[in-house]
Amino acid sequence: MKITALLENTSCCGLPTEHGLSLFVETENCCFLFDMGQTGLFARNADALGTDLNAADFAVLSHGHYDHGGGLATFFERNSHAPVYMSSHAFEPHYHGEKYIGLDQNMKAYSRILFVDREKEIVPGFTLYNPDAFKAADATSGGLSMVLDGVMRPEDFRHEQYLLAEENGKRVLFSGCSHRGILNIVQWFQPDVLIGGFHLSRYPLDDMLASLAEKLDSFPTVYYTCHCTGAGQYRFMQKRMKNLHYLSTGEQIII
Repeated sequence: MKITALLENTSCCGLPTEHGLSLFVETENCCFLFDMGQTGLFARNADALGTDLNAADFAVLSHGHYDHGGGLATFFERNSHAPVYMSSHAFEPHYHGEKYIGLDQNMKAYSRILFVDREKEIVPGFTLYNPDAFKAADATSGGLSMVLDGVMRPEDFRHEQYLLAEENGKRVLFSGCSHRGILNIVQWFQPDVLIGGFHLSRYPLDDMLASLAEKLDSFPTVYYTCHCTGAGQYRFMQKRMKNLHYLSTGEQIII
């Protein structure tokens, strides 16, 4: 399995970046795109890296925030056939304070968007899991809000989903931002490898973060983090974890 970071907040090779995430994944059985950043920049980086977006058999949107789904229209332009799987809650309005951070509502009518309610096996060994199946008592809204039934409420991230890829005896989990708690997610799935953001960029570098690093390190999981983890938080945790790595724009890893 080869994972190419088309877009992430940092760059290892001079490619341009933005606050967002987009990964292109090539496996023995399929190719897919995981998230599309906030603009079409992921596609320009794909061109620079020699990655053919039209080779994707499907795409997954991890959750309904602009920095993961803003490039959705660009993906449809670059790929003529692949469906995009997302939560049935992805187009609900999402806010950070007064700032709208949700998806472009005009995209909702695209016929290649397939909505997932709970669990969906896309191809054998590649299964989407929707957070409605999990109730994490210690996951907080992080100051984010959603509009449900016309009422502004604290975000519960019902629109976040995770892709578990099982191939050659390995369980690789893709998580865009891990809003429902990175420790919860690792406990739920116990993957061999976890790839994605930890949503810790606002966390102080203190004993609480050190404790989280220690708990994550107690699992045999190998972590490749990025995007919303935070550069300082990554360095702090990496000193305390055996298998924590960073995945920057332009990097490729083989699993």
